[in-house]
Amino acid sequence: MSRLQAGLIAFVALVIGVYAAINIAPPSNINKTQHVSTYPQARALPDFQLVDHNNQSFTPENLIGHWSLVFVGYTYCPDICPTTLAELKSIYPELQKIPTDFPIQVVLMSVDPKRDTPKRLNEYIHFFHPDFIAVSGEHVQLFPLVRAMGMMYSMSESTDNPNYLVDHSSSVVVVNPKAQVVGRFKPDFAVGKLPISEGQKILADMPAIMSQ
Repeated sequence: MSRLQAGLIAFVALVIGVYAAINIAPPSNINKTQHVSTYPQARALPDFQLVDHNNQSFTPENLIGHWSLVFVGYTYCPDICPTTLAELKSIYPELQKIPTDFPIQVVLMSVDPKRDTPKRLNEYIHFFHPDFIAVSGEHVQLFPLVRAMGMMYSMSESTDNPNYLVDHSSSVVVVNPKAQVVGRFKPDFAVGKLPISEGQKILADMPAIMSQ
């Protein structure tokens, strides 16, 4: 067999192999998402002990068995937090219609435990939706948890000032029913535009995320 014939046979085999791979490969939902930033592998969360708006314990067990949309903020936030929660409220009825064995829950994680008592959280979160959950805890619990979710927060000034602000990430994090972070919806940063995660983008991608 000449080198030319051997080369042709190898080329034909390669073409057949590529064609077979294209037609046999199982369908994937990865490319069906357009807005979420996903991790190559789901990320485990550290153990944590927080308190919810009903003054009940909130641990990783409360994330298991649900798809969770988690947002870091605080109730005295002047703009990003209420706007993001309003976005989530607007799409919540449609999110509940997505076929799944693991229903979606929305969780506000307050990083301002000094002011955000369970009573304050209860009043605040019920303004948006009675099914939404609000939690908080000591910074020793919050900081490693927020960091594990790929976010951050910091006190921008002394908390001795009653009107202090808190700097925090504005992404909405997706946690799977195994209490693992799979990705997050990041806001678009544009001059003159509030950096929030848009509800319609979350709604567009969640069916594909939940079917993986």
